Amino acid sequence: MSQQVARVGTLFLHEARDNYQVVVMQDGDRVFRGQLDVKETSAGPRPGKFKKKQGSTEEPRRPEEFVELARNADRIRISQQTSPTGRNELQELLDGYQLEALVVRTCRLCARNGRYSPITDETAIATDHEYICPDCATRELERELSYKGEFTAAAQERLEDLLFEVQDLERIVNLLSGQLDPELTKFDEISATVEDVDPYPTSDLDLHPKLQSMLEDRFDSLLPVQSLSVRNGLLDGNDQLVVSATATGKTLVGELAGIDRALKGNGKLLFLVPLVALANQKHEDFTDRYSQLGLNVTIRVGASRISGSGSSFDPSADVIVGTYEGIDHALRTGKNLGDIGTVVIDEVHTLKEPERGHRLDGLISRLKYYAERRSARSDGYDGAQWIYLSATVGNPEWLARQLEATLIEFEERPVPIDRHVTFADALEKTRIENRLVKREFDTKSSKGYRGQTIIFTNSRRRCHEISRKLQYSSAPYHAGLDYKRRKQVERQFADQDLAAVVTTAALAAGVDFPASQVIFDTLAMGIEWLSVQEFSQMLGRAGRPDYHDRGTVYMLVEPDCSYHNSMEMTEDEVAFKLLKGEMEDVKNVYDDHAAGEETLANIVVAGKKAKRLNDRMLGEIDTTRAVGRLLEWEFIDGLAPTLLGRAVCRHFLAPDDAFRLLDGIRNGLDPYAIVAEQELADDDL
Repeated sequence: MSQQVARVGTLFLHEARDNYQVVVMQDGDRVFRGQLDVKETSAGPRPGKFKKKQGSTEEPRRPEEFVELARNADRIRISQQTSPTGRNELQELLDGYQLEALVVRTCRLCARNGRYSPITDETAIATDHEYICPDCATRELERELSYKGEFTAAAQERLEDLLFEVQDLERIVNLLSGQLDPELTKFDEISATVEDVDPYPTSDLDLHPKLQSMLEDRFDSLLPVQSLSVRNGLLDGNDQLVVSATATGKTLVGELAGIDRALKGNGKLLFLVPLVALANQKHEDFTDRYSQLGLNVTIRVGASRISGSGSSFDPSADVIVGTYEGIDHALRTGKNLGDIGTVVIDEVHTLKEPERGHRLDGLISRLKYYAERRSARSDGYDGAQWIYLSATVGNPEWLARQLEATLIEFEERPVPIDRHVTFADALEKTRIENRLVKREFDTKSSKGYRGQTIIFTNSRRRCHEISRKLQYSSAPYHAGLDYKRRKQVERQFADQDLAAVVTTAALAAGVDFPASQVIFDTLAMGIEWLSVQEFSQMLGRAGRPDYHDRGTVYMLVEPDCSYHNSMEMTEDEVAFKLLKGEMEDVKNVYDDHAAGEETLANIVVAGKKAKRLNDRMLGEIDTTRAVGRLLEWEFIDGLAPTLLGRAVCRHFLAPDDAFRLLDGIRNGLDPYAIVAEQELADDDL
């Protein structure tokens, strides 16, 4: 440093043990860092030793050079963290040279490392009984995150946003340890919304007298989505796609049309759902409700075709509740379902799923063919009315056009829902779940109901593990339990004897648990991440208008976690995709195997008319190419199924699965070994 010191921006002084840090800042950059010892003289405090510091080296300088720096500075600042004694000493020293300085609030961590970082009430971050700057707070947060494992950019960005919002590092660190600070965990609120729809009086409905009387005894008027449906031709036989949130009354739309037509002798009601548990629930509900009107209710699920008994299925019943696969199996094996007056497809957004979508698409086409063929042969039967139900569809207008149905879309959220996100590993999750369940069950709504919780997780084993660790009464609930046990759990929950049920995500659709709180233990369904539709439908279980004032949703997210090596994203990345994402469109793109599987089923059902069934499906199928592959695989001979083709079709085997089983049989493998190979193949998907 020369005798003639150029003008500098800011000279910053900060106490460091028994001396002072000296920092010179010019245009935001540090141009000098030094250390000053002050000595007492008869004239007052004066510069003693003065050193320039560069990295770990120190270079002695003349004490007078400090005075030159101070005189050439535009401003002199003393850190507030300097002790009162130190501040007085520095002020006296500067006064001796007629220099003014201001005491400013600065970041101690920056000052300690030779940086000048003034902070204000708007920028200061509280930590350890002091305040630091946003940059240091961010670095401290990153250090804490490194102790917890890898955090993706999405999770780190969320935590940094919270840090700057609440300006308290300790609260953010506590959040990483499973603390449930609601100000920090709350991501947003889905407001309650009610569309202005004039309720349709039940007394104005033109239904069969038995159904009319039952409805008038239960309701004075229809709910909004039901009113919209009736006003748009539901009882005139119009096909409809009904899209509305959970708990808004969609199911009754299908019942109104189907039960009325069944009572009037215009064909039976076929009510289809994706899962056996849902079919069992609907079967019991419909039996209780409609057997008193003289209607017979039966059930057809996939299990009946696996066992081969089919003993519980009555194809002549007035109401058939079935799974997609159960009814499709009946079609593939040539069962006579009688005259179908109404087909209700619940959870129709299943069409978009890669594994099951093409099968539902094919089933709809085959059922339409069955009804049209039967109508052409019968003078008294005019075909079926189609009602498609979904809580979540990304492109409802397009889907309604493809299904040739009137769109009935009703956006209502009966109660508001608070959505919360917190980070936790697998061990912390169960501890947090226990606290949340207890807190919710100890709270009553204004309607007098305790708060109850649904915990969604990704495996049956995890259901039991969580349930065992909850202190309040709870029960696992999944498809591996027998029917009697599932019904017992449903009754206990309805009677408020259970604080929580722990269920697999696969049972989210339509399971009627009136919960006030939903907890996502994982964001996976088996080995797949949840879609936005699935997530939206599951969180929609929180808060029921007749029970609760609001709903609460907690996502317990494990950073840098995935549940299978095929998962490309981590749970924290998925969490913010789901929270911020838009509904995925229903799109159907079929590969050769999916196209071959559906073409084979259509050939089994319709023979030479299979192309007509293919052309009506939402997914585009090149029938010529698909037939070529089926001939190559020896599943068909001409346009007739071979014995092998019939077996493959009847058992819903994808071509890869069929080839694997055939190889095992031809190689003389033990049946258990063949099954094990298949299980391993499924795990590798």
